[in-house]
Amino acid sequence: MANNKKRIPTQHLVGFLVSITLTLVAAWTALQSDLSAVWIITGIMALAIIQAGIQLFMFMHMTERESQGGHVPWNMMFHGGVLATIIVAGSLFTMSFGFSHDHDGGDHNQHEQQENHSENGESTEHSGH
Repeated sequence: MANNKKRIPTQHLVGFLVSITLTLVAAWTALQSDLSAVWIITGIMALAIIQAGIQLFMFMHMTERESQGGHVPWNMMFHGGVLATIIVAGSLFTMSFGFSHDHDGGDHNQHEQQENHSENGESTEHSGH
């Protein structure tokens, strides 16, 4: 007969508790610490990398050689990483260079005129444009 004893999934429980702890530490760091923004971001990124490793090895079966479907987990990780890189790079590019629909530069010219008036000591409040 097969061994039908119910076992407590200790590996999953430990991974879950460590993940919750890391999440709480990251939240506390962002909300309550007196660290500079650079150290807060660095700390949160480090905690995120640690938590991703815990998730991969404790929950996502990264230690298995091959799944039943014949896919190697590292192959799936590579393709997921490529997709994530494309999405993050595209998002950063779009947010950094912010494309606008103002193709004729209408507001840009008015902004330059206001800057020229303020440099000459004139008020930018008048509506003589």
